[in-house]
Amino acid sequence: MARYVRNYLLLLFALAVALIAYNIHRMEGQPPHLEYSSFLTRLHEGEIREVTLRGGQITGLDRFNQPFSTFAPAPASLLPRLEEQGVKIEARPESRASSFWTSTFPVLLLVGGLMIYMALQQRGGLSRFSEKNLPTPLDSRQKVTFADVAGIPEAQEELEEIVECLRNPGSITRLGGRIPKGVLLQGPPGTGKTLLAKAIAGEAGVPFYSISGSDFVEMFVGVGASRVRELFKAAKKHAPCIIFIDEIDAVGRSRGAAAASAGGQDEREQTLNALLVEMDGFRSDETVVIVAATNRPDVLDPALLRPGRFDRQVNILPPDVNGRIKILEVHARTVVMADSVNLADVARSTPGFTGAELANLINESALMAARKQKQEVELDDIEEARDKILMGAERKGLVINAGERKVTAYHEAGHAIMAKLLPNTDPVHKITIIPRGRAMGVTQQVPLDDRHAYSREYLMNRIKILLGGRTAEEIVFREFSTGASNDLQAVTNLATRMVCEWGMSSVLGPRAYIKEATGFLGGEGGSRPYSEEIARAIDAEINQLIETCYQEAMIILEGKIKYLHRLAAILLEHETIDGKEADIIMGCAQIEREAAPLGIEPVSKE
Repeated sequence: MARYVRNYLLLLFALAVALIAYNIHRMEGQPPHLEYSSFLTRLHEGEIREVTLRGGQITGLDRFNQPFSTFAPAPASLLPRLEEQGVKIEARPESRASSFWTSTFPVLLLVGGLMIYMALQQRGGLSRFSEKNLPTPLDSRQKVTFADVAGIPEAQEELEEIVECLRNPGSITRLGGRIPKGVLLQGPPGTGKTLLAKAIAGEAGVPFYSISGSDFVEMFVGVGASRVRELFKAAKKHAPCIIFIDEIDAVGRSRGAAAASAGGQDEREQTLNALLVEMDGFRSDETVVIVAATNRPDVLDPALLRPGRFDRQVNILPPDVNGRIKILEVHARTVVMADSVNLADVARSTPGFTGAELANLINESALMAARKQKQEVELDDIEEARDKILMGAERKGLVINAGERKVTAYHEAGHAIMAKLLPNTDPVHKITIIPRGRAMGVTQQVPLDDRHAYSREYLMNRIKILLGGRTAEEIVFREFSTGASNDLQAVTNLATRMVCEWGMSSVLGPRAYIKEATGFLGGEGGSRPYSEEIARAIDAEINQLIETCYQEAMIILEGKIKYLHRLAAILLEHETIDGKEADIIMGCAQIEREAAPLGIEPVSKE
């Protein structure tokens, strides 16, 4: 029905536009207008040859055969004067119907069509759900199952019970239990929430509604609520089925002042109320499961999260090393991979990568191998793709003068030496002075394993490593450059969190002076929960912590100035070296025997 109404309105609009265009064209074809007084003057002088009278409208030709038009307030009184001058007169009846159809009717048609359209929008008569999201059987070629999902076994186990509920509800409810109404998948972006929801539908073999939370929110109040009702009405007719609402925070934000500040709160709140009512209205025999996904569970309305609506909340976090291996195996099935590639090594070198990032890594490596005319993807291609993702693409066309290259070389050498000499730090993987992304150079550290907790020593050494670049510039050039801006931002942020969030201050003690952000994206902590005196103590402690690390970095680099010069010289010559080559340059005894094959002479020990 909505499709026919929409087509009818489009036809009306097209007709109105055509009539208006015709009227404009007809008006443009009218002869030039002549003032009535000028017409009488020219008539008196005998310059009018013929006229056509249509009511008060007069058109005609002068003695030079030039057309004109004018309007006479009393055309009957004008006839004797026209006859006196011998003007040829033609009279035609006035057509009021033609004037109405060409001028008034198109405007009425447009206004009426717009009013009908707005009324249908208010009632939800043009809802996209009535046509777009009708349940259809899943295409076997596009079917997603749990075999296509890896790296999140705990979440998969929780959702397998939902699949069994959809397949055979009686096996779950035979002891009096109730089928869960809703499942909320929450986790950082790229962890596989949407893919997991599709796998539930693929395993169960039921209709799958895929809808975004923003599809419910419109300009007109009441449209979103109407769409919610239509969606649930259709879903109940095709039960068992799954309704998947992606980015549910677009419609499910907390009601009240927070929602009012975002604008459009009336429509959003009515839509959320309709969603809450529909989820409460499920009967026990209706096998309709709501699966929603969000990366901002902290902003959702508490009424949406209570038991009876979203009964289960499944956290989906970035995978560990074993999960990354399985994810890489899934995505490597569609890529021609060399036998020498060890996916376990690739997984260990990508800590913190999500499933989407690992899929992008395999895809980028395949594209790079194809660009080099290779027959299969090799480990070098994967490493190059990883460097591109982590550090950005190489800016090979950027022209850098010798002075800037030298400053960059010493800056990155300072980072690398601090990372090599300090204990309890992540190993150096690569050092480069080739510009990548927005950075002029990069010192890349790759942890040996996943870290879930960090000691104070590790964080302090991290600050020293970040300050190593700026410290090296000060030692060698006696001045600073802007290249340390990102390092200083990271240092300040890390020191602030150590003092205010993790209680790593001997002066302030085990206190947390910020409100913990519960969102995966790290939302604002709200108002400051401490006094001005505490604020001054926090500032002093942060400054003291950074200054202590800075002085220790200065002492270390001044004591290893020979290594600093040697490493910077090698970077200026080769532009990129790996961690093993950096060990050889610094004279590490356990791998000095490998110096000859690499062609690098180690520095003699002090």
